[in-house]
Amino acid sequence: MKPLTARGSVPNRLALATAALATVALAGPAGAAIVHPAAAPKQPRLPSQCTAAATAPGWTCSFNVAPGTYQLRLTFGSKRQATDTVVRVEARRTVLPEIKTAVGQIVTRDVTVNVRTPESMPDGQEGNGTPGLQVYVSGANPALDGIKVLPRPHSRQIFVISDSTAADWLGGPKRGWAQELPQYLPPNVSLANYGDSGSSTVSWLSNPSLFAAVKPLIRPGDDVLIQLAHNDKTTTEAVYRANLRTLIDAVRSRGGKPVLVTPPVRHLFDATGKITPTGRIVNNLGVDLPAVMRGVAAESSVPLIDLTADSEALLEQLGDSASWPLYLTVAHDGVKDSTHFSEHGATVMAGIVFHELKVSSVS
Repeated sequence: MKPLTARGSVPNRLALATAALATVALAGPAGAAIVHPAAAPKQPRLPSQCTAAATAPGWTCSFNVAPGTYQLRLTFGSKRQATDTVVRVEARRTVLPEIKTAVGQIVTRDVTVNVRTPESMPDGQEGNGTPGLQVYVSGANPALDGIKVLPRPHSRQIFVISDSTAADWLGGPKRGWAQELPQYLPPNVSLANYGDSGSSTVSWLSNPSLFAAVKPLIRPGDDVLIQLAHNDKTTTEAVYRANLRTLIDAVRSRGGKPVLVTPPVRHLFDATGKITPTGRIVNNLGVDLPAVMRGVAAESSVPLIDLTADSEALLEQLGDSASWPLYLTVAHDGVKDSTHFSEHGATVMAGIVFHELKVSSVS
């Protein structure tokens, strides 16, 4: 596999924002599906670990496996009807957003899954989740024809070190952008999302359940996306800069490749239709944290994904009202939240991150 690199700048952020919205409808750009002849569809022979979902069409499959990296080979389709299937794993991470098949068509797709305990946030604030590997199959008209689980110990990994805006949320309406990122990745790449609600550069270095626990897992060639700023509300510029450099040096000491990601903006508009300084993550001390991160990236020769600028361009293009569906709203989610994303919003933000990454599959 060729190295993963990030584009340092995006010439037209409005074009990027429009492209990100368009990618939401994609059924994962990674790898071609294996399509079997329509003449020989099989009847479903699902393993005993799969049971029918209780509240909607679909299945929940639970596999008693140890923490690690696994390859899922899933087969979809029906000889009687067209199908439309979505697959999520573990803490509701979307790995296959929409697999459509025609009548009689059988399609096989592979994905790589990171299994760990706790399965969502590393400090366990949402609980440990369910032991082993959980696979949730749903959709408008789902059809699971088969599923296999195989160990994949040497898979390429992308780690995410972040706060709640990227985290895996076990329940409720919130979604983190890294929770939705796996659907865009090649089938041989594993995403290890360690986003942790309420965390900052300070807590990531001081809390033993955070970077001290993640660092030993980083292997040579792994990419480590670092997005920390939302909760550095009283961190001075000097400390913030030093903390980012400490994280960068530690990732490099393991042979990993750090990538800095500036934070997504909050849904906070001024009277002119622009995102406010607080929305752009200028902290309580007046420190422009994304600007500091850009400077550290340049000084340390680290790739930068400018999610602050990209999300700002997207929100301002849509406007105050039309951009609310990206976030949590009372009408749809029962709560109004200018910081955290809906499933739709997290998917769009993940699309932006994907557009700023160049991920090459095995040649």
